[in-house]
Amino acid sequence: QVRLVESGGGSVQAGGSLRLSCTANRLTYSMYCMGWFRQAPGKEREGVAVIARDGTTNYPDSVNGRFTIYKASTTTLSLQMNSLKPEDTALYYCAAGDGYCGLTGQGMNYWGQGTQVSVSS
Repeated sequence: QVRLVESGGGSVQAGGSLRLSCTANRLTYSMYCMGWFRQAPGKEREGVAVIARDGTTNYPDSVNGRFTIYKASTTTLSLQMNSLKPEDTALYYCAAGDGYCGLTGQGMNYWGQGTQVSVSS
């Protein structure tokens, strides 16, 4: 059974940085679309970064230029988050899938449990 485990969340002040990591068992990242998604209380889930099998990345305008997704190893996915804002506060999920590689998350087959990111003003 594939299991994704996120780490690296925490509390920071606005303008600070955090790096999230996602490790997986029984899954080789080069074979999948990988992504980071977030959900804040009372809001719908949104994609913040995806990386396709060929390394192509995609970000929404809200985080473009501040967040960077990369594969740190064959089994570790990372998200570097800089210039954090209070509106970035959310539960962040790692996901993997062999379907459509987009920010909607519809192509993702596997999801982690999430790691909390809180940004104070």
